[in-house]
Amino acid sequence: MVYQATIRLICAGSGITKAIVAAMAFSLRIAIVAAVLTSCNSSDLKEPLIYDGPLRIGEEVEMYYTENNRVKTKMIAAKVFEYESGDREFPEGLYLEFYDENGVLESTLRANEAYYFKKEHQWRARGKVEVKNIEKDEQLNTEELFWKPAEEQIFTDKFVTIRQQTDVIYGQGLEARQDMSDYVIKKPEGEFSIEE
Repeated sequence: MVYQATIRLICAGSGITKAIVAAMAFSLRIAIVAAVLTSCNSSDLKEPLIYDGPLRIGEEVEMYYTENNRVKTKMIAAKVFEYESGDREFPEGLYLEFYDENGVLESTLRANEAYYFKKEHQWRARGKVEVKNIEKDEQLNTEELFWKPAEEQIFTDKFVTIRQQTDVIYGQGLEARQDMSDYVIKKPEGEFSIEE
């Protein structure tokens, strides 16, 4: 209120006084604008933080993949992180069941952790990976395994162990169908019998 009263008194005076007040007000405005502009130094500006963490987090997830109204794959995971790229991470492990065209369980896959690469449409399972063929009663164990769902193929360059009903086969590297019905160990080791 005091400022308004003072301005009114000055403005009530002569035309010269009004001109001086207008010039002072204009100068004050220019000074404020200059102060604001010089205080915004480009070194004061900071790069914006880019968040690259998960966009969604799911817990106790159970998902089904179907074809022609038949379940082909069932997935169970304690935790799932989904990223902007569409990639998914399963930091607390993953369990998969694979079914044939009649809905009969063919094989299972279990791993301590897994990652889905959307761009490549490929999965990577790590840490105590176990694949079981139910019909043949065989089990594959390795530390890392890749799965291409479109090709129904699994593969690794790591050391593998396959426990059959009567034999155990060791080796380095593997290429197989996802149900383990057909497989090739790249560098086999161990003793096993061959049927003729």
